Amino acid sequence: MEKKTFYITTPIYYPSDKLHIGHAYCTVAADTMARFKRLQGYDVMFLTGTDEHGQKIEDIAKAKGMTPKAYVDGVVAGIKDLWKLMNISNDRFIRTTDDYHEQAVQKIFKRLYEQGDIYKGEYKGKYCKPCESFWTDSQLVDGKCPDCGREVVEAHEEAYFFRLSAYADRLVKYYEEHPDFMEPQSRLNEMINNFIKPGLEDLCVSRTSFKWGIPVDFDPNHVVYVWVDALSNYITALGYGNDKYHDFDKYWPADVHLVGKEIMRFHSIIWPAMLMALDLPLPKKVFGHGWLLLEGGKMSKSKGNVVDPVVLCNRYGVDAIRYFLMREIPFGSDGVFSNESLITRINSDLANDLGNLVSRTVSMVEKYFGGTLPVEREAEPLDDELIAMAQGLRDKVADNIDRFQLPQALGEIFKLISRSNKYIDETTPWALGKDESKRARLATVLYNLLESIRVASVLLTPFMPQTAPKIWEQVGVPQELTTWESVASFGQLPAEVTVKKGETLFPRIDLAKELQELEEAMKAAQQPKEEKKESAVPGIAPLIDIDTFMKGDLRVAKIVECVPVKRAKKLLKLQLDDGLGGRQVVSGIAPWYKPEDLVGKKVIIVANLQPVKLCGEESQGMILAADAGENDVKVLFVDDSVPAGSKIH
Repeated sequence: MEKKTFYITTPIYYPSDKLHIGHAYCTVAADTMARFKRLQGYDVMFLTGTDEHGQKIEDIAKAKGMTPKAYVDGVVAGIKDLWKLMNISNDRFIRTTDDYHEQAVQKIFKRLYEQGDIYKGEYKGKYCKPCESFWTDSQLVDGKCPDCGREVVEAHEEAYFFRLSAYADRLVKYYEEHPDFMEPQSRLNEMINNFIKPGLEDLCVSRTSFKWGIPVDFDPNHVVYVWVDALSNYITALGYGNDKYHDFDKYWPADVHLVGKEIMRFHSIIWPAMLMALDLPLPKKVFGHGWLLLEGGKMSKSKGNVVDPVVLCNRYGVDAIRYFLMREIPFGSDGVFSNESLITRINSDLANDLGNLVSRTVSMVEKYFGGTLPVEREAEPLDDELIAMAQGLRDKVADNIDRFQLPQALGEIFKLISRSNKYIDETTPWALGKDESKRARLATVLYNLLESIRVASVLLTPFMPQTAPKIWEQVGVPQELTTWESVASFGQLPAEVTVKKGETLFPRIDLAKELQELEEAMKAAQQPKEEKKESAVPGIAPLIDIDTFMKGDLRVAKIVECVPVKRAKKLLKLQLDDGLGGRQVVSGIAPWYKPEDLVGKKVIIVANLQPVKLCGEESQGMILAADAGENDVKVLFVDDSVPAGSKIH
């Protein structure tokens, strides 16, 4: 039988020099849902990408002395790096500068023009450059953009218009016939009362005052307005109007467009009207989540109040940040981020509840049974509540996920974790361990705990994809018992399950000390970077001066030990004799070198890099290697006669 499909999208992000934790919030939520549906056995398409056209981009690039394409190429690389760091599992990444997308948008625009849904006219009105949005006077708030609060400018130019006004009645009728199309309900009321009832005006869909956009192929003085361009990505990424992909019929209509509330208007009014004009089905749902606020206001680079997700992930691990975002913020409403609430969540939920449960249970299995449980069992009525809670957990979590109640889904999982900790107190394994006649009862208690941890951790996988496998390794869960089917019933672990003590999953954090250090780290991350000077030689990195070069401390080091990093296919952990007391470096060279072949070799390291954690392992520097061609890397080895610790000049 063919798998059921699930198509989820995030908005395609406007290229910005710095994405903050608020951007990550939406993408982590979409990723969590995509992973959960994959766990359930769905054929998932998870799309994200970047919206790269518009006057703002053209202006920024000009100020930097760059072409718009060169500017967005650099920014997009940073966005992709962040999604990789946050463990985002998108199936496809679209850029609105992709050739296939541009060609498809031209076809869409031309079709709408030829059938009379787009016509030529003259635009005169208010325009918000940062938001790329046109507004009527009645929609402005105190004369400013209602979305970002910035000043708007008068725009007056020849333009093409989309007959949005013609679709007002059809939109309202659709909303009435499909009450679940827009969530939360407050978003629906806002769209009708603030935009449709006052009267929809036709939408300006082209510009002539700048060139950085998709040209209207039959009138090249015009470029396609950014929202027609950007919104079309949801279908062009599936192959609509192009030959790049061929799965439009398979995945469209989308199951959900997950967007921020500030762009709900575009996705629930403009986009559905465009689809109606194209005679295409509408997405099944548009869900508008709230903002992640900081000290009472929306995060904004211009306000200087952004929170850097890279700093947080490097300090606490990606899964801790993913957990906080999905647990702390009421999905669909605004939520407040603070350093204190983050650290408190890590300590209370992840260190005290989850981490402590795994650690205590594994330790007791090792202490009382040498790490492997015996077959003998002795059940008691006290076990029933825990078992029933574990058996019913899967359906409760699925129900909450389907209703976009992500914090509540996590809440149900942590109810089982809390109940398991309480079960330890109720059954007193430490007392049972003193009585040889209670051996079978003790084995039952510990088995029930291990099985509850298994069920909880499998359902935690979409939220915390790196932590779950670490738990399975410690509590002895084989791969075949990490599936959706395996958590439908209790008692799947082998009777003689073997555990293996591992590292502490989430060490407790000293709140007062950490708050001060984190604040300093955030301030340092927000310091403006020096403008880079472009090299005159194609392919060469931007120029630096000799003082900048001399800041790098390159040293010779000898590899004395080398092992793979667990559950990281590309990473090796190396212990180095650097002539300075030794250090540990983690390097992504595992695809090209076996650990045993590296021991004894001498390499060059960057000795004064800020230490970072990679997959839980601290790396105190970087090994120099050369890009030797497509998918080939060569480490730069040093002659054995050069002493460890020698400085490279």
